[in-house]
Amino acid sequence: MDFDYTPKVKALEARLRAFMDQHVYPNEARYYAETADGGWQPSAVIEELKPRARAAGLWNLFLPASARGAGLTNVEYAPLCEIMGRVLFAPEIFNCSAPDTGNMELLERYGTPEQKERWLEPLLDGRIRSGFAMTEPDVASSDATNIQSAIARDGDAYLINGRKWWTSGAGDPRCAVFIFMGKTSDDGPPHRRQSMVLVPRNASGVNVLRHLSVFGYDDAPHGHMEIAFTNVRVPLDHMILGEGRGFEIAQGRLGPGRIHHCMRVIGLAERALEEMCRRVKARVTFGKPVAERTVTLERIAQSRILIDQARLLTLKAAYMMDTVGNKAARAEIAMIKVAAPTMACRVIDWAIQAHGGAGICDDHGLARAYAHARTLRLADGPDEVHRNQIGKIELGKH
Repeated sequence: MDFDYTPKVKALEARLRAFMDQHVYPNEARYYAETADGGWQPSAVIEELKPRARAAGLWNLFLPASARGAGLTNVEYAPLCEIMGRVLFAPEIFNCSAPDTGNMELLERYGTPEQKERWLEPLLDGRIRSGFAMTEPDVASSDATNIQSAIARDGDAYLINGRKWWTSGAGDPRCAVFIFMGKTSDDGPPHRRQSMVLVPRNASGVNVLRHLSVFGYDDAPHGHMEIAFTNVRVPLDHMILGEGRGFEIAQGRLGPGRIHHCMRVIGLAERALEEMCRRVKARVTFGKPVAERTVTLERIAQSRILIDQARLLTLKAAYMMDTVGNKAARAEIAMIKVAAPTMACRVIDWAIQAHGGAGICDDHGLARAYAHARTLRLADGPDEVHRNQIGKIELGKH
């Protein structure tokens, strides 16, 4: 494996870092002021910066193996995604934010030409946003065979009923479509009973019940919503790939989604380490700089080790996705999905401790960063499910 980046990637890194320095970091306070107290409208900051990002050639960098993307492999995208991940809202500026990236990859891979024209093209253009409606409040959705929502054929349409929650992006008024997972059959193999269908946000019977806070953050204007789907009718051509293909699609979507989360959270942890180093060099306790305390040095050293370990494992997973495919890389994807958020929680926690009281308010962004990293230990499958998968794959070798 050769992880030396090509001149093309290095040039993109330089442009992206310059863009972040000039436009993103200076606007962090403005963004959070705009979106405070339930600001459920698109951010003026992000809307101002999107055209500049496109003009700089920093748009849709995420999409591999597609003429619609920037022509980057997963390995090539990794350092760019990490840079964007240093600021939680930054990926949207470059049209590289979740859940849209996963949904766009899904549509690119499995969508019909008509589905791509109606939904993928405006998503790639940044004119609309999307949601992924899979998790349900009444069952343990870590086992997706538990999903109870129904997709029933009714003449020339599908009739959809169910309740979903943690549908990220649904709070944004630009959200125009959901990718909805539900059961089309109660019979047959358990992993062939589910399907995925496109549901327009404005369809009759779609009712957003509430937004769900994350450790007290509402994450507006993005939001994580609980939604009732009651007798929602969609045409038959809104089915993705075919009935009973839901699990197949989910695995194709969640692989890229998971690795992007890991790439971004590595950037978040890297920034937390930088904040920790600056803080401990600027504070004195009991007559000695905090940076000279042995416990501080140990935490800084361990943070560097953990971040670099997670980065290298993520690059290995990206390399395998590029060379042997997502299915063959499933163990590596599962490993990074456990390792990267766990690492970030540890590093950000140490950074919070180094900041004292300043670490648990929003002055340095560490509390929000911790809430995000901790949530990733549940999003796209909890740690326990990934560890079980890794263990089974390892046992299968013997």
